[in-house]
Amino acid sequence: MREVAFIKQNKEKWLDFEQAIFGKSKKNPDEMASLYIHLINDLSYAQTYYPKSKIVTYLNYLASQLYQKIYKTKRVEKNRFLAFFTTEVPLIVYQYRRYVLYAFLLFFCFLTIGVVSAKYDTHFVRSILGDDYVNQTLENIKDGNPVAIYKSSGSLQSFVGITLHNIEVGVKSYIYGIFLGFGTFLYLFYNCIMLGSFQYFFYEQNVFWESVRGIWIHGSMEIFAMIIEAGCGLILGASILFPRTFSRINSLKIGFKDSFKIFLSTLPFTIAAGFLEGFVTRYALEMPKWLGITIILSTLSLISFYYLVYPFMVNRMYNKNLPTL
Repeated sequence: MREVAFIKQNKEKWLDFEQAIFGKSKKNPDEMASLYIHLINDLSYAQTYYPKSKIVTYLNYLASQLYQKIYKTKRVEKNRFLAFFTTEVPLIVYQYRRYVLYAFLLFFCFLTIGVVSAKYDTHFVRSILGDDYVNQTLENIKDGNPVAIYKSSGSLQSFVGITLHNIEVGVKSYIYGIFLGFGTFLYLFYNCIMLGSFQYFFYEQNVFWESVRGIWIHGSMEIFAMIIEAGCGLILGASILFPRTFSRINSLKIGFKDSFKIFLSTLPFTIAAGFLEGFVTRYALEMPKWLGITIILSTLSLISFYYLVYPFMVNRMYNKNLPTL
């Protein structure tokens, strides 16, 4: 059967699937399971005869969404919170993995621009960070503690204030994606330029490793979460720019729902980063080097595993659970 004929023959059925998944159409678990089997049959046929066609991507997307909807109908109320982080979010992250990649590529590109700008423009750091911050840090460096600024207020006060600020940054990075993704692009650009120039400033003052030991105790999770949140903003923007077979409004609804779930998953990491910045970073240069390095590597490994490795593991398990045809 030609691909055009295959699409024409099943188009109405797939639109019904969309309504069952994304619309207000209510289906009981048995009906959902039946729809899933039909959809898997169509996906298998398309993979066999039209392996390079966009219809395969479309059907695979519907199948993954329907699978998640069926999964939610099971009696897992007691484990709903756990299932959200261990199954639902990883599957969504895997589905949108290219946007996570885009966010990382933009991050490193913009970070490099910040470093180069600070290197070749002697006034750049002050224009970005402000004279007060730079002057205070220079004084701290002379006193032998480049990261003493993290001791400028009480631990609890720092934790609450920093966490709220980081959540605000994350929300902006994400929600600015509604401006076709360009808002997220510009906001990420600004933050990366600031980070790059900030880190180069310490390098220029010959206290680079001291700054690394202090800043990245909390920064590993804080910055990583910021990148993921930027990826969420890109997903949101792409759902408007590239609606695929959906209407633009339905595509936006899907993009918002999926990206918001990923965004929610970053909040525990953001809070943990705020805790470390408020209670631990202030002792970074006083604690043994091995302990600081262990904290940095542990936090970076944890969040990297969750967003870069675990989604592939969950997706592999999900594919094994697909019914054989």
